[in-house]
Amino acid sequence: MNHNKKTVPMIVEQKHSLKKIVALTAYDYSFSRLIDTTDIDIILVGDSLAMTMLGHSTTLPVSIDEMIIHTRAVNRGCDNALLVADMPFMSYQVSNEQAITNAGRFIQEAGAQAVKLEGGAKMAERVQALTNAGIPVMGHIGITPQSINLLGKYQVQGKTFEGARKIKQDASALQEAGAFSIVLEGIYEDLAAEIT
Repeated sequence: MNHNKKTVPMIVEQKHSLKKIVALTAYDYSFSRLIDTTDIDIILVGDSLAMTMLGHSTTLPVSIDEMIIHTRAVNRGCDNALLVADMPFMSYQVSNEQAITNAGRFIQEAGAQAVKLEGGAKMAERVQALTNAGIPVMGHIGITPQSINLLGKYQVQGKTFEGARKIKQDASALQEAGAFSIVLEGIYEDLAAEIT
């Protein structure tokens, strides 16, 4: 076991110590190997690989099997950073049992140390179920690409008072449910600062 490898408790301690946490996305062994030689704290295997690697117009078509293949490849090059796998569309939305089964595949088959899922308060129950099963969870709020059909387009979220309030409530719900970190995508800097 690599004693220098980042763990979820180490990331949480960094946050409490007010040390910056640096995360990057990787989709394959080569890029993982390259960025893992730096001081990166977290490598995320994002479902954005559907667009960047597989040529789809959204993240929606990527399957869990494709995500596991890419996560496994990234894991082979990731000796130091915490490895987080993005759960693809419809791999966790149906039920807690589905979420636990699929997240467990990322841990067992691909070597991920945590999973990421999109959604705020509506996904808090999933986050709690996963953490109760021993699977660390990174939340994701703001622009949630898996909701593109509801959003219509990728645009800044939380622009109104009500929108900002909802994002803050979503962040609190995820934290209370046990998420160790939260991706804040496509929101204003002052709102992100208020949340963090």
